[in-house]
Amino acid sequence: MPHSQSTKEIQTLIQSFHPIIVFETVEEERVQSLLQTAIQDMAFPMFEWSRTRGLIRSPGPMDVPWTNGYAPPGTIKPTTIGNTAEPLALLQHIETMTLKAVFWLKDFAQYLDDPAIARQLRELAQRFSLTRSALILSGNSVTLPHDIAHDAVYVDFPLPNLDELAQSVRDVIRTFTAKHHIQVDLQPDEIKTLIHSLSGMTLKQARQVLAYAALDDYKLTAKDIKQILHRKAQVIRTDGVLEYLPTPENTAELGGFDGLKRWLTRAKVGYSEKARALNLCAPKGILIVGIQGCGKSLAAKAIAREWNMPLLKLDVGRLYNKYVGESEGNFRRAIRMAESMAPSVLWIDEIEKSCGSSRNDSDGGLTQRLFSFLLTWMQEKTQEVFVVATANDISQIPPEFLRKGRFDEIFFVDLPLPSERETILKIHLRRHLQEPEQFNLAALLAATDGFNGAELEQVVINALYSALYLEQPLDTALLLNEIQQMIPLSVSRQEHLQQLRAIAKDRFVSVHGVPLE
Repeated sequence: MPHSQSTKEIQTLIQSFHPIIVFETVEEERVQSLLQTAIQDMAFPMFEWSRTRGLIRSPGPMDVPWTNGYAPPGTIKPTTIGNTAEPLALLQHIETMTLKAVFWLKDFAQYLDDPAIARQLRELAQRFSLTRSALILSGNSVTLPHDIAHDAVYVDFPLPNLDELAQSVRDVIRTFTAKHHIQVDLQPDEIKTLIHSLSGMTLKQARQVLAYAALDDYKLTAKDIKQILHRKAQVIRTDGVLEYLPTPENTAELGGFDGLKRWLTRAKVGYSEKARALNLCAPKGILIVGIQGCGKSLAAKAIAREWNMPLLKLDVGRLYNKYVGESEGNFRRAIRMAESMAPSVLWIDEIEKSCGSSRNDSDGGLTQRLFSFLLTWMQEKTQEVFVVATANDISQIPPEFLRKGRFDEIFFVDLPLPSERETILKIHLRRHLQEPEQFNLAALLAATDGFNGAELEQVVINALYSALYLEQPLDTALLLNEIQQMIPLSVSRQEHLQQLRAIAKDRFVSVHGVPLE
């Protein structure tokens, strides 16, 4: 959302008697800038509170900005107003104030477990709903008691857009060129790529990684973009909800899947200027269901590589949090990050674990809430985030997820065709520096009937270990020996495979480009 639109939204909320406004973010610098811009035309004073500093009068928009609570040289640091460090004492002090004002309370939600504090905040909200004063609550995850949440409105606060990141890049380049004599050798297209590489970061993180790249060798060139992407992957991984695979590091090769590849070639035109001129929305996403080890995960990586987009993987296991409200917050943060990096591919692996029906009876309705949130977002999203959802157990996916129109297409992955098995074997042989032409591929294909892609990869790996142990080159005999010792899933789980095929027939499209039987 543009800064001007966010400013207008805050002004409208305050003027329409909303007593509690919530920002779920750690970017307090951006919150301060937004609030100061919003109230400068309203003649409202603003106060800030933190547990360590108490309540202070916030510097105005024309004042010298503060950094981490320290006053710039030549200025006087605001002093704490009264005895307001304690949360309850703060609310009681605000209750005595008669002026219309905005009160920004940082990391305050954690204190609302105290009934006295929660009650005092609720009474203050009731009073502010008549006076146009407002309480601003911010924090990484703000969960309010139900009685208070009734009076609160959450404001969408996405990560910095490209315009904000561009301004940050200009500021860093200007500062470091003047102070540290950094040499900047970037063409206009490279600067644009550099700005895109910072998407998904906070402004603080973007400035830090850019400064590190510049000070590393006192140069800022196109070579630093790879370093920035590596650092971004670390930042996103630290958040714990998403994993990030930059486009240059995505080397996925997909053997076969001709039906999926043809569909992707056609769908890619949805990102073109011609499609936008016809008011066509970009593709929403696909669901890939089917047998384990047959390439569903690899397909997600291959799509991102083919479309030259960053890949974000939603870690379902880390999504669920023991604290009430945290899981929903994790989900929202993941979606916001994917949107901030658009165009991007969001991969939700084993989606039945996050939105399936098996957990609904034991998790207090959390799974159902996450499921509803995801469906609503997919229906209404405007950013170019292509969702690739993969699932092993079709029976656990709610029917609403499978209806036409929810995804652009639903694909079923069966065991690889003979021609696909040959391609897969060649890929893994070449990956381990073997020449496929040196092996009897016809014999290998006949012996691997019913093997999936993961099993074929393991055959090659196990045979190479045997070759190293025997101190001899890899040959067809070693590969055939490993094949004979392996029991594929098509044998050990034959009944399950038949059930999957029965469900998929006449309902889904084959990724292999052949009719489902």
